[in-house]
Amino acid sequence: MRFQSTEAEGHKQQHLDTWVVVPLFNEATVIGSVVSRLIEDFVHVVCIDDGSTDGSAQVAREAGATVVQHPINLGQGAALQTGFTFALQHGAKYVVTFDADGQHRTEDALLMVARAKEEDLAIVFGSRFLDDRTDPGFMKKIVLKTAVAVTNLLTRTKLTDAHNGLRVIRRDALERINLRQDRMAHGTEIIVQLGRTGLPYAEQPVEVLYTDYSKAKGQSLLNSINILVDLFIR
Repeated sequence: MRFQSTEAEGHKQQHLDTWVVVPLFNEATVIGSVVSRLIEDFVHVVCIDDGSTDGSAQVAREAGATVVQHPINLGQGAALQTGFTFALQHGAKYVVTFDADGQHRTEDALLMVARAKEEDLAIVFGSRFLDDRTDPGFMKKIVLKTAVAVTNLLTRTKLTDAHNGLRVIRRDALERINLRQDRMAHGTEIIVQLGRTGLPYAEQPVEVLYTDYSKAKGQSLLNSINILVDLFIR
């Protein structure tokens, strides 16, 4: 037990320059466990509560996160932008974007931060399609792959997973992001803006954990179709 505690403190010391930004909207039933797992390895976790009405902010705060609150719901893009501004103001060299619904793994985030530092990368994108750990289902995979193809065409990037919320962004890239889109369109917008920086990037295999809860909260097939709709009406 002492060894595990020392190991966790070691991870935290390695990542004092890193802030984990978690957009948060009505996730009171799961956000406590998400934050608790994150703070085992990251000192700095900030949840941007985007007008939640279920007490999510208090649960996140009690679990150990810093909480910044929007008085009304402004959308995930706005929540991310608030988190980026907050992290930059507090000296972050790296930011990890991490979903609040429990679908991302802290282990993957740690590997991505380590890779960014070791390979001098400005951006590391998580991809659920670089290995076979994630099974989104046949139809959802087709829709997401189509979204990737369209996004790559629009943004002139070469990604295998364009709408994965797990990313690592270095400060010099972060300073050039100014998100204005809401709904799913912000996912394409952030890739456009990061691509324009010309800074080095890579993709990292990650596992996305699909549960009944995460599907109900936004990982359904319908939500994937909404990604395509947003791409084509931009």
